[in-house]
Amino acid sequence: MLTPSALPVITGNAMTVERWRRGLTARGGEVLVLESRDPDLQALAAAVAAFRPDVVHAHHLFMSGGLLLTPPLADLLAGVPAVTTPAGTDLNQEDLRTRGKLEMLGRICGRIGEMVIQNRYFDRLVAALLPEGGFRLSYVPKSFCWLGDAPCRLRERAGIGGDEFVFFLPAGIRPVKGNLEGLRFLEAVHRLRPHVRAVFAGPVLDEEYGGRFAGEIGRLASFARWLPAIDPREMAAAYDEVDVVLNTSFSEGLANTLLEAMAAGKPILAADIEGNRWPVRGDGDERPCGLLYDPGRNGDFIAQALRLTDDGELRASLIRAARDRAVSLPGPEEEIDGLMAAYSLAWRG
Repeated sequence: MLTPSALPVITGNAMTVERWRRGLTARGGEVLVLESRDPDLQALAAAVAAFRPDVVHAHHLFMSGGLLLTPPLADLLAGVPAVTTPAGTDLNQEDLRTRGKLEMLGRICGRIGEMVIQNRYFDRLVAALLPEGGFRLSYVPKSFCWLGDAPCRLRERAGIGGDEFVFFLPAGIRPVKGNLEGLRFLEAVHRLRPHVRAVFAGPVLDEEYGGRFAGEIGRLASFARWLPAIDPREMAAAYDEVDVVLNTSFSEGLANTLLEAMAAGKPILAADIEGNRWPVRGDGDERPCGLLYDPGRNGDFIAQALRLTDDGELRASLIRAARDRAVSLPGPEEEIDGLMAAYSLAWRG
């Protein structure tokens, strides 16, 4: 498996691939996880040559799938069946207008046999972007599992009292996640509701953006805290300590944190983007477990955040819906069944 980040770096990509690794290993598979962000190509090639994979799974089209076209990996993996899982940024149509990106996407997809999507609505995006893709498309429902049950005194670590209202944004610090924008939104909410506090958790994945974020949160230390990492074994307990879970991303596939918020029974406030709509709003008879805000509409985040802060009945309704929907989330076994089926199809050609 090629992935932009892997443990011990704590990111959504790392958590997803670790869940897959554990599930496949439990079924008797042998899995080698390699990072594709800023890779040492020679070291990567040596590891692949020693492992001799039967299938390569590129998690993230551009960062990982692009390596399937890059020597020396391209030569080593020639003829090895390839499966990919696209990230939200892979299918971001604004970004794909950048010169050459759509053509590169087509070249990458020409190398793979099976594309696995985990947001049920991404089939429309794939069909629109790659109408002659030449690969099969599989929907594998994304599962959720905690990686441990260790305690986490998040409020104590962040210096927050028991009566204060906490918004929690767990995400790596990089532009697409909107961490800095979320901090500025919450600064405005704090001015209106002084008991509101903000906790951010995640490593720096973009140095320039991370530097700006660190400077801003240092200036706003009276109400905001940043925990660069929370041990994955402590995440269930961390969610228990907060009031609302945030997603301020500009592009998403299907964020682990939204499924985690559901499982923890926490209301969500998320950007109204393609990847967030189904998990927050639900479909069919499902009730919403959070609110969406329009990132392009001035003041909408603040308005929705104030609703969640002030309206206990609204929060209680969203909590009930989150708990009800969490019961129906697919388990890891179902997800691994889907991955193994995709690998089998890729293998058979």
